[in-house]
Amino acid sequence: MNETLYKSLMDISDISALSTDQALNAMGKLVDVSTDLQRIEGLERAKDQLNKLLTAKLTFTQQSIAHYFLGNAWSFLRTLKRKESDLVWDWEQEELEQEITHFRLAIRGATESGFPAMHLCQIYTNLGNALNHVGRFVEAIDYWNMALEINPNFSMALGSKGFGLVHYAKVLYDNGHVGVLLKFAHHLLTEALKRKLHRGARKGFKKYVKDVESRLKPEFLQEPLDLEEFSLGRGQSEKSYRKWCLNQRLFLNPLNDLGPYNIAARDVLTCPSVVMGINEGPYYHGFFNQMKQEYVSARFLFYEGLESEKPHYSDRDVLLYNTLDYPSYALCIEEQKLAFRAAYSVLDKVAFFLNHYMRLGIRERDVSFRKLWYKKSAKESRVLRKEFAHSKNWVFHGLFWLAKDLYEDAPSFRDAMEPEAQNLAEIRNHIEHKYIKIHEELWSGPLDSSDEIGLALSDTLAYSVYRDEFANKVLKMLRLARAALVYLSLGIHIEERRKAAEREQKKIVAPMPLDKWEDKWKV
Repeated sequence: MNETLYKSLMDISDISALSTDQALNAMGKLVDVSTDLQRIEGLERAKDQLNKLLTAKLTFTQQSIAHYFLGNAWSFLRTLKRKESDLVWDWEQEELEQEITHFRLAIRGATESGFPAMHLCQIYTNLGNALNHVGRFVEAIDYWNMALEINPNFSMALGSKGFGLVHYAKVLYDNGHVGVLLKFAHHLLTEALKRKLHRGARKGFKKYVKDVESRLKPEFLQEPLDLEEFSLGRGQSEKSYRKWCLNQRLFLNPLNDLGPYNIAARDVLTCPSVVMGINEGPYYHGFFNQMKQEYVSARFLFYEGLESEKPHYSDRDVLLYNTLDYPSYALCIEEQKLAFRAAYSVLDKVAFFLNHYMRLGIRERDVSFRKLWYKKSAKESRVLRKEFAHSKNWVFHGLFWLAKDLYEDAPSFRDAMEPEAQNLAEIRNHIEHKYIKIHEELWSGPLDSSDEIGLALSDTLAYSVYRDEFANKVLKMLRLARAALVYLSLGIHIEERRKAAEREQKKIVAPMPLDKWEDKWKV
């Protein structure tokens, strides 16, 4: 049956003879049947035809369907073309980059159209799985959660999230957090197993249930956890702020990735233990402290900017002209701009940290988060550094793939997996060096070039963006910065474990405890 269908689909020589929906349906079937029969040629044919369809004028729904099928095609090509070990530890995988990019493009179109909810669940789950595969487990949870918001019983999202939490727990340095994550993972996996699953997924989820049960006591798995009986602060303002952070998953605390539980309303993640030379101070911990402080300050500035309902006294009697395009001028807007700048700069600081920690030897002025991972050559081609190419540090692998979401205006670095990457970089550039204008929603947007009056009033010097749209971009940058700090901390933990295992037994390592910096000293 499959062979007959495969042959008939491959015999379609001209998809232009079909309607757009018929062509999409045929290519979707070709992706599925080629996967079942393990036919690379069929996947390549479907991929080419889908790309051709995307050059035509499609509705948002049709674009989403095409990108969804392309994401699946690239995913299956990856599994057919690569060895099992390469699927995990090859740092550069074009198929995986394309897979993630197309799933993201599918989501962007689907949210602007009446895309079928079940297909959207599948896209969210597949994208979460791809991100988790490369070590971006924090961000993968976002997509599994989005699938479960649509359908709380979606079995693959339940099981995939449980699978992801098991791997998240394995890289943590806090044993208390490990137990809680594994308990949540066990619940999700067992819930998934109660529902319909394909045979391979069922077998895999059962394996991970047994793995968790071998590590946790039965009574711990059965007893309920009290995650809410923890204070959110002293006054109502602090409580509201902490609740908002929990709901947005912005605390530097792995438990916040489980949900908005009060126990997670503390930024407890820090730099783990690092072995230093006898004449070196704890500068890695000092540097991590600074990045963490900048992040939490940016987070609060953004929150304060969002929550402001009236002009601040610092804005009174500041003479400004009405440029008739509904501009937003206020301290709360500047707070959001500062939050965007600070969040983006955290990524540069992570690169600076890694350059020193991994002894890469890149000149300080040449360090950037996007380029850090590659050797510099005359042709500016991307050649992965040996320090990473042979590494099996899954979390640093995730940090590397996070860098692929950033745009940098340099040869070989303009292509990014994040569809908004260039836009985000442009906003940063305008905030730092040029002119950005935030508009209220009443603004009608760029005016028709044939409208002489409109042209006379348009601000052609500014980079213009709506207020709500800008707020969403700030939140996106804060989440990227949070993920980067989590990956940096846990990646260091894995690296230090590896170094400890390789260290000669005769080498003496003396502990140097560090006390915490008390809140009462923070003035």
